[in-house]
Amino acid sequence: MILKSVLRRLFQGALVLMLAISLGGCETFVESTKDIVSALPDLPPSVDSTPVEPNWVQVTGYAPISLQAGQTEQHKVLMAMKASKLDAYRELTVLVHGQYLAGTTSVKDMLLQNNQFQGAVAGIVRGARVVKSYPIQTDVYATILEIDLNQVQRAWQSSQ
Repeated sequence: MILKSVLRRLFQGALVLMLAISLGGCETFVESTKDIVSALPDLPPSVDSTPVEPNWVQVTGYAPISLQAGQTEQHKVLMAMKASKLDAYRELTVLVHGQYLAGTTSVKDMLLQNNQFQGAVAGIVRGARVVKSYPIQTDVYATILEIDLNQVQRAWQSSQ
């Protein structure tokens, strides 16, 4: 019986000691976390909240109506509308991404024989909007697109 009561007191004492150590450890951990957080350097804000004025640029694409494939005049006008929009997107792509030029010049006996060059453009343009699409005189269709260059720059920077 005495052995049982001694073991019980030993067990209760060990339990109280373990609880005291674990509770004391929690408090030390909380204080050390506070110390660590207060010792961290101040970080700069991750997002600049300064509003930036839009930098809108406009381009115009053109397409002849009478040269379009189509059975009726209305169909040719629709095709010219689409072609002028694509031409405007090409112009916008040149503005945003630049244009690749390749050229050759041949000279024989100090006389220019041949002078050729080719241009190409490739890129993705997002965020452009059609401002106006309209006929010019009787045979040309025009489409005006615009884009905010600041938006293009932000999209490019976020992709890097």
